[in-house]
Amino acid sequence: MLPIRTPLILHPGLSTSGRRIWLKLENLQPCGSFKLRGMTTLCAYAASQGKTTVVCPSGGNAGLATAFAARGLGLQARIVVPTTTAEATRVRIQQAGAEVIVHGDLWDESNQLALQLAEAPDALYVPAFDHSLLWEGHSRMIDEILEDCPQVGAVVTSVGGGGLLAGVLTGLERHARYDCKVIACETAGAASFAAAVEAGQPVRLAKIDTVAKSLAATQVAAWPVEHIGKFAHQCVVLSDAEAMMGVARYADDLRQLVEPACGVSLAVAYLDHPAIAGVEDVVVIVCGGVSISAETVAQWHNTVSLPK
Repeated sequence: MLPIRTPLILHPGLSTSGRRIWLKLENLQPCGSFKLRGMTTLCAYAASQGKTTVVCPSGGNAGLATAFAARGLGLQARIVVPTTTAEATRVRIQQAGAEVIVHGDLWDESNQLALQLAEAPDALYVPAFDHSLLWEGHSRMIDEILEDCPQVGAVVTSVGGGGLLAGVLTGLERHARYDCKVIACETAGAASFAAAVEAGQPVRLAKIDTVAKSLAATQVAAWPVEHIGKFAHQCVVLSDAEAMMGVARYADDLRQLVEPACGVSLAVAYLDHPAIAGVEDVVVIVCGGVSISAETVAQWHNTVSLPK
């Protein structure tokens, strides 16, 4: 299955006559996250070059999206995951038609094997977030947002490695919407983008400490750091508890589960964060994620004091 045009809906409880909170439901993509857009673009390029196999080092959303995209385009996907990848995630990727190779205790070790496998003449390496074709694919959601809500004043997006953010910036640049504010959201234990913006270039975090595992990139891609300055922008760094609150509140309101990496963006709306003050039309990208369950959300309610 290839990417679908996802709905843009008003949040049923947060929108008022003075401000509208819009939700771009990328969690409804067939694989559960926005990543299917970029992975499909890159896999289509692989097919156009006569490749028959794509290799992706990822134990999560990128790997699953690559599996879906490859199957939809008639390619074989080889997903290299570290030993820390949950068995349920491995099974999900296999069910999507990919070969799962378990190698190394760290992503870096998995990545080294993936690079070696991608040296085969019929193969193409598919990175999780740092590739211009991925960004081009992700940017299609901006085309859809502007068609449905041309008056958008701010886009709220989570930042892990920077692939989604680069897609947002690519789309806004294509439409010359430099007036649209970009709000980049991270958790405190994985704020590599905020650190990069402050330094003026990507920096490597000494460690990652967050429940939002999909944000766990120690260093972000350089391109979005360089280009976000063209827009009014703000880096928002919230706590794990606030991200989990976003997940729990969204589950109550929309009856849908998303990862904390997505919850941190939703929390901006639920907290009425100063970053969106004065903006009449705010679009929150509900980026999705598959590493979440109702049991996990229930555990948070029982063990963590979530912000109201």
